[in-house]
Formats: sequence, structure tokens, C-alpha cells
Amino acid sequence: MRKGMFLVLTLLLLISVVYADYMLPGPLSKDKPVRETRLPRLTQPARMETLQYSFSIAPINLLMSYYDYMIGSYNDLPVCLEPNPTYGGYFLTFHGQRTATGTRRVFTSYITNAGTIGHVNEVTNVQNREGYPGIAIDNVSGKPIYAWHANTDADASLEVQLAWDVFLEGASNIMTDPITVINNPITITPPVGTATTDNEFIWPTVQIGPSPLAGMRRVYVLARNTISHVTNPSENPYIAYTDISNDILEVGNPAVLTWNYITIPEMNAWNHDTVVWRRPFFAFTVGDDGKIYYVGYHFAVNNAASTDIYEPDLDAFVCDNYGQGTWQRFTGRSRMNNYNPKDNFGNGIGILQIPEGTPVPNDSVFCDITNSSHLNAVYDDLNNKIYLPGIWAYQYRGLENGEITTYWYPTSQSMNELVYDVATHAFSIREIYPIAGTPTDTLRWAPWDRNGDWITDEYEEDNTSTYYGDPNFYAAGWPFPYWDETAHSDAMYFHYSNTKITEPNEHGQMAAVWQDCYRSRLYNTYPSDFPELVQFADTPEIYVSFSNNYGMNWSEPLSLNKVETTQLAGMKPMWVYPADKVIYTGPLSGKLGILFYDDLSWGSYQQDSPIGQNNGGYVRFMELSLGLVGNPDEPVTPPAVTMLRQNYPNPFNPETTISFTLSHKGKAELGVYNVKGELVRNLSGGMLPSGEHKVTWNGTDATGNRVASGIYFYKLNVEGKVETRKMMLMK
Repeated sequence: MRKGMFLVLTLLLLISVVYADYMLPGPLSKDKPVRETRLPRLTQPARMETLQYSFSIAPINLLMSYYDYMIGSYNDLPVCLEPNPTYGGYFLTFHGQRTATGTRRVFTSYITNAGTIGHVNEVTNVQNREGYPGIAIDNVSGKPIYAWHANTDADASLEVQLAWDVFLEGASNIMTDPITVINNPITITPPVGTATTDNEFIWPTVQIGPSPLAGMRRVYVLARNTISHVTNPSENPYIAYTDISNDILEVGNPAVLTWNYITIPEMNAWNHDTVVWRRPFFAFTVGDDGKIYYVGYHFAVNNAASTDIYEPDLDAFVCDNYGQGTWQRFTGRSRMNNYNPKDNFGNGIGILQIPEGTPVPNDSVFCDITNSSHLNAVYDDLNNKIYLPGIWAYQYRGLENGEITTYWYPTSQSMNELVYDVATHAFSIREIYPIAGTPTDTLRWAPWDRNGDWITDEYEEDNTSTYYGDPNFYAAGWPFPYWDETAHSDAMYFHYSNTKITEPNEHGQMAAVWQDCYRSRLYNTYPSDFPELVQFADTPEIYVSFSNNYGMNWSEPLSLNKVETTQLAGMKPMWVYPADKVIYTGPLSGKLGILFYDDLSWGSYQQDSPIGQNNGGYVRFMELSLGLVGNPDEPVTPPAVTMLRQNYPNPFNPETTISFTLSHKGKAELGVYNVKGELVRNLSGGMLPSGEHKVTWNGTDATGNRVASGIYFYKLNVEGKVETRKMMLMK
């Protein structure tokens, strides 16, 4: 590779420190040195007018905290909408430390729909070191259930605890006493080999789904293993589950719950495999189909040779029968091949060369998922799909000194959406930013081919330039909230990766949220070449992309930062988490709650090889009003129906309310159907005025008899426009 900077990433030393309950990066693969061959260019969102915003709730301070790392769950969203529209608002959880030398605690908070702080309090009244909380909302009762880890007994292992907010008539912070759900250490018996007794499962994720028991829902708490029985981390999960009802939640006594436990045998084997090291980066979600899902990606390394193993890297572990069935694993590949762009205005050899002078074949140039250690997963019950956000990086491979060596351009990373189809078990990839054509087509963005047509976009025309006649590289950005990849002993990519996506709301609206500080990196790395970016020297940015059709299309992202966004003036937003859903306000608009940490210095002082100072920051919350802007030459015509809303509550017993909006007067037919497509009952059939309409179904058929528990569909037909949604009756 000619005239390039060359940095070999060294093996990380795993340093044991007091209270180091953050995830360890493990050694970086030594065959992935970083190369940059030319001065990166600045690439900002190109069509900012496609997504407009305002602050419906300006940033409000929840807590002054001295714990400046990953304030919420690693692989979950710590902000949840209150599903009962009577109250609205957000439930939040995070960990924080009130003083520089104090104890890290888990906090809960409630923000009303008017932006008023209902409360900010520790989750328990015990001065114990707590951390990495998860939260889920019971959609029937509207009550939040929290889980976190802490050491609650005499041994050295951390435990996972759980409690919930009884939330009576809109009054928050009526917390139950906590209970221990996972009492570490845990004995695990791998499929092959000897049982181990030192396993410690922490970093919990909470999910709630349907239950096989009448009138109940099933709560799942998944935790990940800090102990690996191989040289490097390989976090297998441990899952606790129980069943809840409205009565149990109202009484507020977690001690009455009976817990059961399951593991994933194949991942237990990974954790004990001394031949191949597999490191998983997964997230947990639950469907309305009685199945639970652990989905993500992994890499594999031959331990003896320390070489990468090329195998399917996408995984979906699926368990049926409400977690009581058999685990199945479905796989796919994240790799997308590209080509080696040629120099001499397209007439020379490929500019990607290993070794120097030997062009890399096209089939050895690719991008795949990487640096996505802290992603989350959401379930789309209408389309039967699971979505995860991740970072893809361009790489190329060649034989160098007798070994296969991989190089990559760290500034050429892009945000994509990983999609798993639960019916076909197929994986697909949608582009979020940059987008070559559309997110769902086969065109793929590349730094030398931005429209994905396999034709190099342009070449260096300056004949005095070192790269005269070479393809011009345009970087996607730097999708991390810190600029220096050498931070924390070269583990910046791991520790600062934080890509999040929201669950589709009843109208299919979603948001993808991540961070970027490419402008900061350009200035700090090349200050004499980018003096105009001096204001961004210490500026992490929040990127938000919006979809109104289940992630089939994504807007250009917003860039929110202290330089260009008045409401963020003076702030350094880190560890950004969106709410679990967008609030629908119109066909092209919605509101998004966001939790973040405003760091007074920059970087994490709490990590090994600290960055910044131990002077703390502020846990803050804000809400954005987002609006898609159509092409002015193609005005948007409002449809007769602004998409049928999801019923509430859902699941339900004994009745539920169905809402829809008509843009003008018309005949509207609303009916309930069973899974065979047979009409169960007509709920509406006649001329209705424009505006909002609500219809209640009490779970009876046309003759007034109660129908059985199960899945039903409600279908709205307005002047030939038909929309259908799914609901669940539980007795």
C-alpha cells in the first residue's frame, strides 16, 4: 500500500481493576492493522432538509453524576414510553454517582408528557454499588419493571436484582422491594466438557411478552457472563423468566414470583471452547409469537494460529414455547463484496495492494459488520422482523509475509440496519447512512463509489498531488463519540460503540440514533489542514435518522451538537439513548425522547487508561419533534386513513380500544377476524365524519359469545383503502 500511514493495533492487556464490571474488549486481532492513504475529506449529511426538528422538551438536568461511562444498558434502551395515553410520559433508568468518590447507584425517573420531572431517585435505599440497569414496560398495566446488577450477599460475585414501580393513577416512584433474580455464581454444564461453578451473569436486559398462562404476561431477564473459560471474553447468556398479572403488579410484592432458568447450550460451548474463540455481540428481544430471540453477530479466531475464521457471522438463536422449548440457531453473513478501484483515471492497477505492488482481487474487497459491540434489537410484530443497528467497515485482504492480512480505512464506516425475518430466518441489510440508492436495494455505498454503481465517482485532477489520477475517497464519518482510536489502550472502538434503534410504533415510525465526531477527528488529527473546524475540537455529535415505514426508508440524519444546536450549547453529549418508541404526531412526524450524559470534560475517566478528568457531568433528557419534508415538486396528499393505530391495551382482557383517523368524511368498515381469516364481528360500518374515531371491542363475536384467547386481526376499509393490524386476547 503506497504512501500510507500504517498503524498496527497491539494486543490489549486485560487489566483487573476494582469494580471493573464494564465489558472487557479482549485482545484486538493482530491481523487488522489500520491504514489511511490520503487526507480524509469531510462528509456531512447531504440532504438535511429531508428531516426537520425542534425541541418539544429542551434538555433538562436529572442528576449531577461522576460516573462517566455507558449510563444505561449495554444492549437495551433505558427509556420507555408510558403506554397508557391518559398519563403519557417516559420512564427512565440509569446509573450515576453523586460525588467523585461516592458509590455508583441505579436511578429511576419519570418525565411527564409535559416535560416535568416526576421523580429522580435511587432504585433502592441500600448504599450498594449498582449498575447497568434495564427496563421494560408491561403494556397491559403500564407499569415499568427494572433490573440491574449489584453484590447483595457475602461472596464476591454480583447478583441481578429486580423491582417495579406500582405507578398508581399517574403517581410514580412507588417502588417495590427488590428481589434477587440471578444469584451468582452459577453452575453451567457445557455440551462437551466439565461443569464450571464460577459463572457470573450480569448486565441484564428485561423483556415482556405473552405467557402461556391465562391472564398473565411473561417477564424475561437475560444476563451475560463476565467469566469465560477460555483466554478471551465469550459472554454466554443466562435467562430467568416468570409470569405476572395485573393483581401481582398492583400488590407490589416480587417475592411471590416463581422464577425459572434457561441457557443456550451452543453458547455455553463457545464460552468453554479452547480451540476456537467466538466473541458474540448480541441483543435480546421477545415476540408476540411465544418465541424469544437472541440476535447479533460474532467473530471467530483460531486460538492456536491467532487467525480469523471466515464463517457465517450473523446469528439468531430462537427458542419457542415461551422460552421452554428447544433452541435453534439460524445464521447469515454480513459481508458485502465490492471492487478494487483503479488508479490512472481508471486505467491502472487497483490502488488497494497487499503486498505493495500487488493489487487485491475484487472478491477480497468487502465491508462487514464491526465495532458494534453495544447494539440493541427490536421486534416488529406486524411484519414479523427483528431490527438491529450496526456499523459496517470497508476492508481488504491479501497474502503478506505468508499470512492473510486484513486492512481497513477507519474513517470509511457506515451505519446499517440488520434485519432478521422470523418467518424465513433470512438476514438482510438496509443502509441508514450513507445510502447509495435506497436502503433496501442492492446498491451499496463505498467511499470511492457513493452511488453504488460499481463505477468510481471521480479522480484526483491536481497533477501536483501525490494522488493524481487516483480515485478520490470520501469518508462516511466517524460513528463514535470520541475522536482518538488509541484511547483506552486502543479499545476506543469497543468501549465507545453505541448504536441504537427504536421499536416501530403503531404507524411504523422508527428512529436510529448514534454518535459521530468526524469533524473533531479531522481537526485533532490534521489541525493545519482543517483550521475551520477548531470549534469542533471537543465536540461529539448526536445523529438521528427517521423512518415512517418500518425502516424501509431512512432520512438523512440530523447532526445535533454544541456548535450548531443552540439548545446543546456548551454540552458534550455522550452515551445517547433514544426512547423505545417514537410518539406519533402525524403521517410524516413524531416526537422522540432522548437520554444522554453531558460530560464536563471529554472521554471516560472510569475506564482503564482514563480519558478526561474526574469532574463529572449531567444526566439529561430531551425530546425532539421530528418531521419529514417531502419533495416540494411532489406534494404529499393525505390519505383517507392516516394508518390504523395499534389497539390499547394489547394484549388485552376483557376489552380493548381501536383508534383510527379519517382525513375526510367517508364510509368506514371496521371488522375483527380470526387467524383463519373468518369474520368474527363487525365493529363499524357506515358513513363517518373526518377526524379521530375510537371503537371498543369486548372480545365477543356477532352473537355476543366470548371468543377464545389468541391472535386476532382488525381490518379497516375506507373507500377501498384497507389496513390491518394484529392484537392478542388473553384470558
